[in-house]
Amino acid sequence: MSDSTPPDAPEAAQPYALTVNGEDVHVDSSWIGESLLHVLRDRLSFAGTKNACDQGECGSCTVIMDGQPVVSCCVMAADAVGAELITIEALDGTSDVQQAFLSAGAVQCGFCTPGLILATHDLLDRDPEADDLTIREALSGNLCRCTGYGRILQAVRTVRDDRLNAGGTATSQGGSSIGGTGR
Repeated sequence: MSDSTPPDAPEAAQPYALTVNGEDVHVDSSWIGESLLHVLRDRLSFAGTKNACDQGECGSCTVIMDGQPVVSCCVMAADAVGAELITIEALDGTSDVQQAFLSAGAVQCGFCTPGLILATHDLLDRDPEADDLTIREALSGNLCRCTGYGRILQAVRTVRDDRLNAGGTATSQGGSSIGGTGR
């Protein structure tokens, strides 16, 4: 069943609020069973969250929910009520991860990039000294169909090394902190 077609029962449409990137946003006329991905993209216009597989396999729809990366296509929007959600829009384009992806040419077509950026922020905020195996495992849920992962891995290593050389802080540098308030 597609979650884009609400059932006919009028009681199924209930307004509710989500906290996205530090702000409360109201969702009106939404079916309670809609995916978080559908609500973020189609109802709230957070179009940076991409829909590629709609089955939780590709990671393109990754968002941070209460500090943990989740594939938003597999989360019911109703389950996100009361949670802190972070989307790619929380970053202002100047985060060290975003800049490293650009510098390394790791953006390719760009469709998978938002999910990879959020997964990288989450990884390096949790494990600032992540080794190559840890990086590969952390990003294994994010599929890029353009080419290989060489430039993506190079970008992640660059951010890791730059952060360690700058004092080994565990927080994002430049742009918004992804694990904090989202602002």
